[in-house]
Amino acid sequence: MNRRNFSRGMLALPAAAQLACRREPDPAGETYQEPARSLPVRRFDVVVAGGGTAGVVAALAAARQGARTALIESKGYTGGTVVEGGTALHSYYNLWKAFPGVEKRQVVRGIPQEIVDRLARAGGTSGHAEMQKGYDYDSVCTAIDTEVYKLVTLEMLQEAGVFCCLNTFLAGAIREGSRVGGAIVESRSGREAFRAASFVDATAYGDLAAFAGARYTEPNDYAVCNSIGVANVNVEKYRAFLESHKALTELSQGPRDGRDHQIVRLNGTAAGLPEGFRQEARMLGMSLTTTTVRDNYFMFIKVNLKMPVSPTNRDEAATAELEIRRRQARAVALFRRYVPGCEKAFIARTSPSLNIRRGRLIACDYDITLADVLEARHFEDDVMAYGFHDSAPRLQIRNGGTYGIPYRALRVAGIENLLAAGMMITSNHDAHMSTRNTVCCMGQGQAAGAAAALCAARKCGSRDLPYGSLRTALEKGGVHFEA
Repeated sequence: MNRRNFSRGMLALPAAAQLACRREPDPAGETYQEPARSLPVRRFDVVVAGGGTAGVVAALAAARQGARTALIESKGYTGGTVVEGGTALHSYYNLWKAFPGVEKRQVVRGIPQEIVDRLARAGGTSGHAEMQKGYDYDSVCTAIDTEVYKLVTLEMLQEAGVFCCLNTFLAGAIREGSRVGGAIVESRSGREAFRAASFVDATAYGDLAAFAGARYTEPNDYAVCNSIGVANVNVEKYRAFLESHKALTELSQGPRDGRDHQIVRLNGTAAGLPEGFRQEARMLGMSLTTTTVRDNYFMFIKVNLKMPVSPTNRDEAATAELEIRRRQARAVALFRRYVPGCEKAFIARTSPSLNIRRGRLIACDYDITLADVLEARHFEDDVMAYGFHDSAPRLQIRNGGTYGIPYRALRVAGIENLLAAGMMITSNHDAHMSTRNTVCCMGQGQAAGAAAALCAARKCGSRDLPYGSLRTALEKGGVHFEA
């Protein structure tokens, strides 16, 4: 286990409060003793760290339960992997199309569906467009416009009364016995302590849990990537290019720029493509998948890079950032050279930093297994149902069914008032290939946010919250249960 070193220093806060701060060792062994200082304190019921895929939904759920909620986000917008990674949300439905006779069911609803509804009204999504080809992978494609998603989620957070701290970095945690007493944040307004009764770590990297001294590992079992938006392209000609080489593997049609029955998702296999394209794409780690809700625009083209160490390593991540951007430029050049309609393609959007599929794996009270996922198991403390696997058709949930995420899988082990939501849970790589996906993370976020708010109101720890109370709150919030 690649543990990070934490030093604990006293803050000028109530007596027993301690701040756990990350310290990277200096190569020369030199250290600097930072002077103690008094920090201004803000008080909330719930603090959510990370305004990405899970964090947005967690903050909305907490605020709607009546909790005074703060959301800490290091960037100037919300959305995280949704707006920087795949730009298609997997998946609100079970995999019914791959199993003839199986009922079509929307299994993720609640706040995640509200977001899609808002996006639809703003013209920022394909909706749940059914797959015509490749439906043994997913039955629908829910493509989104990245910029509309940022606006819609920020507006929803404002309407819910969430105190949104954008451009604000999580710098540490106050650990008080078996509880998190507060989060330390840094912004251009200075350094502050955010006190709360309950906390949700939705940082993707597991930063808050790590700062608070939770147990974790860093498996480094995925490539990192950065997806780009490519403009001045022709989606129809890209489809024709793939079909002409018998390479088209996925196709979905839905609303695009106000017109129905347009291409919103394409994917292909490189096997039948020209040798030069195939070899370069392989070297770049480039996927042939794209989604779009705009004419003449590939909403994302993704290149991957396997780092030698965990992406929590700042210096190695900096090296990876440069290499990925070099690969992006080569990817666009490849489209210009080989794909008709892309002769004048250019990069119109990049993510501000590399995207991860896993950073730290946080130890929780329950670790979801591959058998749980594939055998469609549900639990007595389910907080949602989910039916998508990113390794389909190689790995599929039995008979087009669903499995449950148990509440105890979100409770950070050894800490009374901290929940984790998103890609930080589930140790088994193949099981994680399901639980890490965007819509599963969104559902986890609604459960974690609601639970955190209920715990704050009841003045109890996460393990003392009666499951019946959480279930009732989630049902009122529109969450679908299958057990």
